[in-house]
Amino acid sequence: MAHIISVRGKKPRFGNDCFLAENATVVGDVKTGDQCSIWFNAVVRGDVNSIVIGDHTNIQDGAVVHCSYEKAQTTIGNYVSVGHNAIVHGCTVEDRVLIGMGAIVMDHAVIREGCIIAAGALVRENMICEAGYVYAGAPARKIRKVDESLREMVMQAAGNYPAYARWYSNEDP
Repeated sequence: MAHIISVRGKKPRFGNDCFLAENATVVGDVKTGDQCSIWFNAVVRGDVNSIVIGDHTNIQDGAVVHCSYEKAQTTIGNYVSVGHNAIVHGCTVEDRVLIGMGAIVMDHAVIREGCIIAAGALVRENMICEAGYVYAGAPARKIRKVDESLREMVMQAAGNYPAYARWYSNEDP
């Protein structure tokens, strides 16, 4: 069973049909939408500020979602995939975004709708990523426009995770 921990009088709240891996940890002032999934060894820690996660969003294995005390909450939109071992900290991630494996998004950054943050990218504090572009590198920089095939890939990734979650509840995909 996942580690669901209350802190400072705040308890995580989950939407309908969410999946929490048995060793995922969710702490404090966290609210998820419907059909979200938080995977193995992921940590979503709303102990020092709030975290809001939209519908159909997945937080993959080993990812960390946190915020900054009294300075930066974290908001993640709908149809977002936060890749394995990514760090999303005190920032805003809008809808239909893919945060690649091992990427880091720092405080007060804004990832606009339809962006892809490449694996290993570092989005610096206060950076604004323009909607519909791929960002890569450390520090991250805009490298190209997201085309239709990449938009479809982002939506497919978000759409696959509810099916994967059903595998763990012994339902047919």
